[in-house]
Amino acid sequence: MKRVAFQLLLLCLGFMALSAQAAAQEAKPVADDPELEKRVVNLSQELRCLVCQNETLADSRADLAVDLRREIREQMKAGQSDKEIIAFLTARYGQFILYRPPIGPTTCLLWFGPFVLLVIGLGFLHRYLKQRRELISQQPLSPEERRRAEELLKVAPAKEAV
Repeated sequence: MKRVAFQLLLLCLGFMALSAQAAAQEAKPVADDPELEKRVVNLSQELRCLVCQNETLADSRADLAVDLRREIREQMKAGQSDKEIIAFLTARYGQFILYRPPIGPTTCLLWFGPFVLLVIGLGFLHRYLKQRRELISQQPLSPEERRRAEELLKVAPAKEAV
C-alpha cells in the first residue's frame, strides 16, 4: 500500500514539473527575429496590463498580457506600424490601455488633479495658520496680572508640601 502511494506521489510530482516547464516555455517570446522582439518589448512598455493595471504589458505575466504581446507580435509581422497597433488597441480597450495617456479633455484631471489638490490644501493650511496667528495675542501682563501670577506661584509650592 505504501509503495503504491509513493509511486502515485512521484507521478504527481512529475506531472507538476512538466506542466511548470510547459508554462515557462509558453511565456518565453519567440526569438525568430531579435529586432522584432525588441520592437515588441518597446511597444509593450508603452501599454498597460489590463489585469495588473499598475504594470506595463512588458512586465506583466498575466495570461491576457501574454496574449496581447502575441497579438502585437502578429500585427508587427503583418507589417503594421506602432501607431497603427496602438490605434487598434485603444479602439478595442479604450485609453486605459495606454500606460502614459496623452493630455486631453478626459485625462487633464488625471494629469493635473494632484497638483490642484496640493495647491488647494496649501491654501487652506496658509489660511488656517494665519487665522490661528491672529487669535494668539501676546500682550504683556499688566502689573496687577503679574502680581496675581506671583501670588499663585508662591501659594502652589506651599500646597504641595502639605
